[in-house]
Parts: sequence; structure tokens; C-alpha cells
Amino acid sequence: MNREGRPTQPQIATPHMPKTFTGNRALQVAEALIFETGRNDFTGVDLDPPAPFTPRLGGLERKSAIGLPGLSEPEAMRHYVRLSQKNYAIDLGPYPLGSCTMKHNPRLNEKMARLPGFADIHPLQPVSTVQGALELMEELAGWLLKLTNMQAVALSPKAGAHGEMCGMMAIKAAIAARGEAATRNVVLAPDSAHGTNPATASALGFSVRAVPAGPDGLVHPNAVAAALGPDVAAIMLTNPNTCGLFERDIVEIARLVHEAGAYFYCDGANFNAIVGKVRPGDLGVDAMHINLHKTFSTPHGGGGPGSGPVVLSSRLAAFAPVPFLKREGERLSLVEDAEGTEAFGRMTAFHGQMGMFVRALAYILSHGADGLAKASEDAVLAANYVRVSLSDVMSAPFGDKICMHEALFDDRWLKDTGITTLDFAKAMIDEGFHPMTIYFPLVVHGAMLIEPTESESLVSLTLFIATLRDLVFSALRGETERFLGAPYYAPRKRLDETAAARKPVLRWTPPKPVEA
Repeated sequence: MNREGRPTQPQIATPHMPKTFTGNRALQVAEALIFETGRNDFTGVDLDPPAPFTPRLGGLERKSAIGLPGLSEPEAMRHYVRLSQKNYAIDLGPYPLGSCTMKHNPRLNEKMARLPGFADIHPLQPVSTVQGALELMEELAGWLLKLTNMQAVALSPKAGAHGEMCGMMAIKAAIAARGEAATRNVVLAPDSAHGTNPATASALGFSVRAVPAGPDGLVHPNAVAAALGPDVAAIMLTNPNTCGLFERDIVEIARLVHEAGAYFYCDGANFNAIVGKVRPGDLGVDAMHINLHKTFSTPHGGGGPGSGPVVLSSRLAAFAPVPFLKREGERLSLVEDAEGTEAFGRMTAFHGQMGMFVRALAYILSHGADGLAKASEDAVLAANYVRVSLSDVMSAPFGDKICMHEALFDDRWLKDTGITTLDFAKAMIDEGFHPMTIYFPLVVHGAMLIEPTESESLVSLTLFIATLRDLVFSALRGETERFLGAPYYAPRKRLDETAAARKPVLRWTPPKPVEA
């Protein structure tokens, strides 16, 4: 259906579409690589010869040409603008990526992040000259502690996986302080966990023991109890989980884990569903990373650096890494040395992503406590609107039940159509939509995980739903051409993604000359 609600016929590309001399298709320009358009013997900038100088590279000076192409300013500008027009963006349409939370980024956030005193400071400046920036970090940390009911926060981790590493390093330090480092070397991870969870545990030297999910997509206390033992250091559980469901037995699971002498790490990737509604500290969580670039608005993946602060309970607060803030009267300082503390050490060279701190705090202060809770409610409402609107034509792996911030479907409804989840996702590109997350979580065959986020309007969601319904009916009618060759209208057609991942071409080489 179109925006007015009238049905439209799919326009399938055919072999008879005329070719153009340039390879361009109207405003869809077939942009070449910059190495193919520029000249190595040309530069767009005239530089005066350098004054005589003595080389200081100890014989390591470059002996050959650097090989970079030269372009004029208009050529360089056009190249990058054309490339930008080939990218999907949150400012063009919804990103329904499940478990990724790609919401709108208010421009106020960007304006604040560019203020002098935030955008132009340097991490090696004297602390006396950055008191305002430290106060912002202190206020952000205060909000994160209030929203989670935890006792300490490490701001320095740069992203979610980095935050996971931080939280698990704090757990490892706490276990070592108890003298159990040699015996507690196992981490429990549900089958539905994000892949970074077992990867993080393994990177820190832990063995990973899987905990199966029940037929309802949830982790049950009896399964956790069966996996616990004196060798278990921690459990890494996502809540809401990657199936889009709230782990209703989380308090009981936390009790079992603590009684066994282990710690509870909560993957905070899906915090967007419960901010202002549930405090993880009240559930028994000991450590949790918070993706500022997801929960507090700034889209990741091309949108700039991420940020993954970690909140810690009273059981782990003393082991938070340096640097951390310290207030002495009206003055703030950064404790940079772990000597004399129980801090497990340092995660990164400096203090975190200041631009992300500013954006996140701007988002928090703009919403207030009630606004943050409303955003969570709207995220859940949007996901359930999608779920209910598609439940009669697409199959749900765990039945017709209320989800949290994302709706999960599987590929059973595609049986005998000759069309796969990947084909369906590719056809969405022709309709102008970024595909949802596919084939994740791994516990669901042919998974399609949709997270609409609270920032999408009813009009936007309704058009998205109508488009998916049209694609579903097309698949069920046997119109396989619409899917198997998709995308037809994208700047690049379907690629061999397996070959691209296993044999990536990372270096441009000049093409061989064509013989006349």
C-alpha cells in the first residue's frame, strides 16, 4: 500500500530495462572508486616547496610515491556526497534492527556536543581547566546510578562489548580478592545470549557453560540451578532477552546465583525497553553495561563513537576501574592511579567519549524521569503494534504473547514458498526499508527480529507494516521473482555475502588494460 493506503503493484525489474551510456540511472549515479577517478600525478592543492630541513626519520623516509589520487575540491566533494546518497540513514527512514535500538537522534544533542568546553577540550588538559566537563560526567553518572539503583559507575568503556569486558573484569577481580581465582573459572551464558557474552568470558580466560532456554523463550531457574556449582564465577543474562521477552524469573535466578557464590552480569543492550520502569539493581544484578549510543539516542554504526558505561552493585563497586571521579568540596578530580585502591586497573587511555556523555545527558535532561519512562512504554507499544499487526500472516516462535521492545518472527510461514528469510529481507530494500535483524537470535530458525523504537510515528509504523504484509502476500502467491533477485533498485545488487566475508578485498589494485 502507498502512503494514502491504496494498494500498489510491485514493480519488478526486467532484463529489458535500457542501459545508459554512463552507467548512471537518473539521480542514482554509478560512482567509481576514488582511485579510479583521481590521478596519482595530480594534486588539487598547490603547496610551496618546503624550506631546507634535516630529516629526522633515521633513514625511514618514503622512497616512492605515496600513490594517493589527486582531485580538485569539487571532485572530492561530489565523490563523498554521491557516496552518502547511497547509504541508508536514520534520517531517511526507520531502522527496524532488532537488538540494536536505532532511534532518532535529536539535533539538540548535537548542538550541545559541539559547545566550546565539550567539543574542543583535550584529555591531557589540566583538570582545573575542565571542571565543567567533569561536572557533566558527574551528573550523567548520577542519573545512570538512579536509573539502575547501583552504587558505582565506570564511564570509560567505549562500547557495549568493551563494557561487558569491564564488568566481567570487575567480577574477576572480586573473585580473585576472595581467593577463588583458581576454582571459579566458569561463566554461564544462555543459548540466546548475544555472541559477545561468551566471547568476552572466553577472552578473560573463563570457560563458558550454556544454559538452555525453555520452549517459551525464557531462562528458567531450574536450568540455572542445574548449571551452577562451586566452579561458576558468574552468569551473563540479557533482560529483556534477545527474543524480545522479559525474563520473569530474574529475581529467583539472581538469588540462586548469589547463593552459589557467583555474580550476576546483565547485558544492558536492551535497556531501552525498561528505563524508568525497572531498576536492574532491584532485580539482583551486580554489573551491567549501558549503551549510551542506543538507550540514550545517538545511533551507532556510522553515527560516531559508541559509549558503554558500566554500573556496579555494592558487591563490586570497589573494583571499578580507574579513572573515576572524586569530589572534594567544590572541586572535582580524576583518580588516575589504581595504587592503593581495589580497582582492577585501567580499561582505556583516557576518560571515555565526552561527545557521547553530552548527547546522553542532553537526552536525559530533555525527557526527565517521566519522559524516559514514557519512551520505554512507547518502545514496547510500538513493538507490540508490529507484532499484532503481522501475527495473522507471519509465525511467532513462542506463540502469541506480549513482547517487550522488539517483535520476533520465524520462517515457518515461508515453508514451501521457495523463499528464505534472506530473500524476504532483500526485497524490503527495494521497498525503501532497511531490513530487520535476520537469523538472530540463533535459537530461532530463520529469525526476523524487529525493533521499531519509540521514535517512529504511527504513520511510519503503519506504512512499514503494510509493506511487510504486501511482501508476505506476494510470497504466498508464489511471486518468487520479486524476492530471489532482490534488491533490484539498490545501487549494488545482491552480493555473495559468504564470499565477501571469507575472502574480503581490502586493497584496490588497478584493473588490467583492455586490449583493443
